[in-house]
This record gives sequence, C-alpha cells and structure tokens, in this order.
Amino acid sequence: MLKVNLPNPWKVRNLYVGAVILIFIFIAAGVFFYTVGELEKPSISISPHITHIGQKATLTVNFADGMSGLGEVKIFITQGKEKKNIFAESYRGEKIKKKGILISIEPRALKLSDGPATVSFYARDRSIWKNEQTFHLLVTVDFTPPQISLLTPVTHISPGGAGMVIFRTSKPVQCAGVNVDEEYFPAYPIRAGNQSGYICYFALPIEVPSGKGVIKVMAQDQAGNETTLNVPYKKLKKKFRSDKMPLSEQFLTHKMPEFAQGNPTLKDKNLLDVFIYVNSEMRKENDNYIRSLCRQSEPHKLWEGAFLRMKNASPMAQFGDHRTYIYQGKEVGTSTHQGVDLASVANAPIEAANHGRVVFVGNLGIYGNTVILDHGQGIFSLYAHLADITVKNGQSVKKGETIGKSGQTGLAGGDHLHFSILVGGQFVDPKEWWDPHWIMDNIVKKMGEVKTD
Repeated sequence: MLKVNLPNPWKVRNLYVGAVILIFIFIAAGVFFYTVGELEKPSISISPHITHIGQKATLTVNFADGMSGLGEVKIFITQGKEKKNIFAESYRGEKIKKKGILISIEPRALKLSDGPATVSFYARDRSIWKNEQTFHLLVTVDFTPPQISLLTPVTHISPGGAGMVIFRTSKPVQCAGVNVDEEYFPAYPIRAGNQSGYICYFALPIEVPSGKGVIKVMAQDQAGNETTLNVPYKKLKKKFRSDKMPLSEQFLTHKMPEFAQGNPTLKDKNLLDVFIYVNSEMRKENDNYIRSLCRQSEPHKLWEGAFLRMKNASPMAQFGDHRTYIYQGKEVGTSTHQGVDLASVANAPIEAANHGRVVFVGNLGIYGNTVILDHGQGIFSLYAHLADITVKNGQSVKKGETIGKSGQTGLAGGDHLHFSILVGGQFVDPKEWWDPHWIMDNIVKKMGEVKTD
C-alpha cells in the first residue's frame, strides 16, 4: 500500500504567518521611511544668485520636501556678530511639500553697513530625524553709487544725427550707457588714458519735441546703485524734406502681388489695401526687427575712418524725407525715409562701407534682399533692394569689399541702393559717417584727447 507524507498543517500555517508578518514589516518600514522616518534633506533654491546688495534686493526662494513635508523655514542675514531675521515660518497640520517666498532685503532698514554679509536659508522637515538643510549666500552690502567722470562732453548734435561720449566710473559697474529721453544706448569698455573707461555712441531723434532730447550718462553697479549725469550739448537746426509721391497702377500691379503671396493676412485684398498694409504694418515690423538686431554689437571697434559712399551714384532720396503717398488724388499713407537712396547703373557693385562682420543676409520685407554689417560698439550699416548678395552671415568683410549688386527687390520702384546707418539700434543720417571732417571732429579727435586704445 502506497504511503503519502502530507505536510504538517501547523508548519504550513506558521510559514504563511511568517510571510505575512515579513510583508507587513516591509510595508511598515516603507511607510515609515517614506514619511516620518525618511532621511532625505529638504531642498532650497534661490534666484537670482546675487553677490551684492544695495538699497534693496529681491529674491525668490523655493523650499521643498516631497517626503515628510516641511516643518520649518527661516531666512536671516548675518554681518559681524549681528544676526537679523528676515523670514520664519513653522508648519503643522496639513503637509506642506513646497513653499515659494518672495523676499525683499533692505539693508538700511536692517541697520546693516557697507561690507561683507551672509544671507542664510534654513529648512527642516517633519520627519522624526528632523532632517535639516542650510544654504549660505555670501554678499557685499554696498550703498555707495558709482561716480561718473565725463571725459568728452558733447557740444553739437543734429536731429537725426549721432553723438559720442567717453567716460570713467569710480568703481566697477554692471551696466553703463547713455539715455536719450527713454531710449537707452549701451556703452562699451575701453582703455582711456591707461585707465578703464567706456565709450558710447548714441542718436538724437529726427523730431525732438520741446522739453525733450535730454541726454544723460548712466552707470549702475552690481548692487543696483545708479548714477546719472546730464550731458550738455547744443542742438543744431536741421530741416527735413517733405514729398508727395503718387502711386501708379503700374507700380501697384508690378510690386504688390509679390508681397501678397504667402501672406494669409493679404488674401483677397486689392492692390491698394496690400500697399497700405505693406507701408504701415510690414514697414513697422521690418524696422523693429532691424532695431532689435542692431542692439547686439561687437564690443570692439572694427571700423576705420570715414564710411564709403556708393561710387558714381546720384542721391534719389535723403535721410529723414517725409513721404505722403497719393492714390487717385487721396492720401493713402505716409513714411519717414530711414536712409539714403543712391542710384548709378543697373546691377552696380555694392561695397562694404567699412570693416565689419555680416550679421544679416536675406529678404527683409520692404527692404528686399538685404545685408547688415556690424562695425562694432553699436555701429551698423544696412544695404537694401539688392539683386544679388555675395557674402554669408557671420563673414568678416573689409572696407571696399564687394558684398552684392544693386537691384529693385522689396518696395523699390527702380534699381538703386538703400543705404542706412544705425547707432545702438536707431537710424541716423549716413551723411555724417561719409564725411571725414565729421568723423575727425566728433570721434577721432575726442578719442585722441583721452588716448583711447
């Protein structure tokens, strides 16, 4: 007879019980170490990571603990033996996993003085271990604004013209330049008389209303302390032309379809409506793009001497010309010409007006095929309506080097070059930059007086 050995039921039960207890222990341990028994420290992030504090500093601080939650957070500043509390909170009840705080540190209100200090950020979680995290930010308290020494006062500036100043600051600064009313022109570091200094080119608008046209040099240090200094100058009188330009059916029929193609905004629009859009909205978009592009410049001077004017070319339109467009006896739009139009023969070679670097190559709306060169320290030249372009973006070019051929692309009624000069993102009169006497009197002599490198 076959004998079968059956497992002891007590042993089987004990194994099941042991397994259940073991699983329970693992679960309990997991819960414990995920909540009140967790070992992970809270996290602290700060933005921005400042190094200096002036009259006031604003910081965004984020405390976080994704396990047991935050139990306490504190922010304080220490200078010498003095400790000043800035923020403190404790958390009970509902679990707080994240806490964002916007704080303002005002050293004078905290009775701090110029010199080093430490801003400390502390966080503790709600685990039984009370895990802690502390972050220290070493800063310098600085209430002293920089002083500005103007080395080259501006004397004469024309509306639509450019100016230049060289100045020094009494301490290192993070931002320096010139404000013409609300328009800011950045300065670039140079060596001036064996000392550190700044050079800044700026522009006066074509139209300067009464009470406007205030020019101020400004400098801001790392702590945010800012100083401004008025620049004395004499505004020269200058008149700009006004023209009435009739729009022919031939011009509209020849030019407007190419603007309407691929532009959903102009779908089903008649030729006149297309022109009105191109002359207003597209012109504004193009000019804004150019100004934005020309606000980022090489910090070093790349150009040398007077800028070249297109050879054997007659002027067709001047800088600052105010145009009124007439169609069938009615005014349909206006514009202000932001350059000089020059014409000689069809497909004439176009040369770089000065040494520089190509920062734009391509079609640019009303300007057609366009090249823009950066000449350093905020000076740019623009060549528009080209039939052909022979340079590439990023390429360095020499003064007089051929960059393309004249044409009638964009909003051009005939073969010509539209030439512009921009200073700090603002269009200025190119005739100043073509004039060797203007260059000598307004730039070269002033740079020589302070022995710039």
